Amino acid sequence: MTGRIEGRLQELGLTLPTPPAPVASYVPFVIAGNLVFISGQVTMAPEGLKYLGAVGKDVSLEDGRSAARLCAINVVAQLKAALDGNLDRVKRCVKLTIFVNAAEGFAQHPEVANGASDLIVEIFGEAGRHSRAAVGAGSLPRNVATEVEAVFEIA
Repeated sequence: MTGRIEGRLQELGLTLPTPPAPVASYVPFVIAGNLVFISGQVTMAPEGLKYLGAVGKDVSLEDGRSAARLCAINVVAQLKAALDGNLDRVKRCVKLTIFVNAAEGFAQHPEVANGASDLIVEIFGEAGRHSRAAVGAGSLPRNVATEVEAVFEIA
């Protein structure tokens, strides 16, 4: 039987990838009590990294938003792994932090971050409404345009 959230993913036409393994000295998630902390996820796609460079210079605002959305897909994939495949255990998304590899003077971090925020709400509905930080960075790992970390409350 397909769970409620899995059904929603199907409605949205989303297939979660196999979560990528960490590339450094960290774990992809930590469960502490009823919270799951998802390590920063980058723009890894099946064909490799996408959306490389600084938003506002090498990457357009719209592509920056798409990059954040891709990161959020990877966040949900890690969350599914953390919950042994049962995304229906999610009670709510508590917080997203979206890092934007921003060109000097770029100031539309919130619009880029909406790519991740909107997807989480599309998937989890009201339970997906979260607090958030959208942070500009001078660079990000592997020169990706965005990186997203998250905290979820679970049952």
